[in-house]
Amino acid sequence: MRRFLRGFLLFVFGGLLGTAFGVGLGFFLFPFVFPPPVANETITETDRSALIASGAFIHANPSDPIHYGKGKVSVYERTVFLEPDFEVGPGPAYHVYLVPKTDIRSSGDLGNAMFVDLGRLRAFKGSQRYEIPAGVTLAQFPSIIIWCERFGVLISPADLSFTSKTR
Repeated sequence: MRRFLRGFLLFVFGGLLGTAFGVGLGFFLFPFVFPPPVANETITETDRSALIASGAFIHANPSDPIHYGKGKVSVYERTVFLEPDFEVGPGPAYHVYLVPKTDIRSSGDLGNAMFVDLGRLRAFKGSQRYEIPAGVTLAQFPSIIIWCERFGVLISPADLSFTSKTR
């Protein structure tokens, strides 16, 4: 009887452990197996004429295969535009931040900087528009980052190069 009970408990424990592993693996693989649609927003010609800054997202930590980013970003007077070649690794609760620091390459580099949250990232790939709130002085924000709010992790930074008109 004791042997049966021990075997049964081992079976239940193994089942629970296997289920937990399967669910965890499912959460990790879900965005890769069922990728969300690519964003395809556009920017108006009026906005395009008022380009203030541009930059490119980089893979800040090459040894981290999950948190990466690439593609161009353009900043206009009232809009941040992630260009069609924009892409980041999938994950939860990503946001687009304007940051008053340059050379952000790790999560700790953000520190206590007073960033401006432009909103939740709408897609992991493709062009997207984000309105800049009124009263924001763009010259004070030389970087844009993609940040995971849920885990407090830097996904991808982009340092901006301002046009000669704004500096």
